[in-house]
Amino acid sequence: MFDAPVLQRSHGSALVHLDRGRLRDLSQTGSAKAMLPRTHGDRPEIVFLNTSGGLTSGDRLAYRVELGAGTRAVATTQTAERAYRADGPVAEARVDLVLGPGASLDWLPQETILFNGAGLAREARVELGAEARFLGIETVVLGRAAMGEEVGQLRFSDRRVIRREGRLVLLDPFRLNDDALTRAGNPALLNGMRAMAVLLLIAPDAADALPALRAQLDEPGVTAAASALPGRLVLRALAPDAWPLRRQMIRLIETLRPGALPRVWQN
Repeated sequence: MFDAPVLQRSHGSALVHLDRGRLRDLSQTGSAKAMLPRTHGDRPEIVFLNTSGGLTSGDRLAYRVELGAGTRAVATTQTAERAYRADGPVAEARVDLVLGPGASLDWLPQETILFNGAGLAREARVELGAEARFLGIETVVLGRAAMGEEVGQLRFSDRRVIRREGRLVLLDPFRLNDDALTRAGNPALLNGMRAMAVLLLIAPDAADALPALRAQLDEPGVTAAASALPGRLVLRALAPDAWPLRRQMIRLIETLRPGALPRVWQN
């Protein structure tokens, strides 16, 4: 009899703190890296990277951005994140975004691809100061359609919590498991789709952008709907594959923010 092997797990965390264009703090440990590439825009750009190549059972990954009062920035990921089969505990991913009064952050990570048997618990917490502006997107893809991959087993939970000056603005939980996947063709669930996205705008004038956003919902094969209340706008979209959804979301992001998307989105 042999003891079960102890498998190596990936742990990483990265923090970037900017204050009015100046880098106040940069720390990174393990598999998490943060880069600040040279750009020609008026906002500094933060690019996060998980050097482990993906997430599997027991891995832990954390990204954090802090912006001082009046600071503007864009944060993204270098490539799509991947969650692989997890035979033990789920992987954990955490994002913390803290914006001072009047700050503005565009959180534009690339897709998360969930492979068959993946286990991932993910949470994003956003803390906004007075008059701060937050634009965020999250896209999830069930396998790679071009490779003929199907996802029939999954443990995935995704939770977004947004507060302004300590008061809850939005709580957005989502969960997919094996039982839900057996009913994924139901119109109340995924309606047979394998790519999904949520786009959020939290700003004093967020509701004003709703007509322009709805006017851009014209990508073939993509089903989307948007709604708004004072101070927040939420859009959800579904597609049979990642590429039409990506094209649609790019147009929506460009409608809500000036300037080009981060360079890594153009690869």
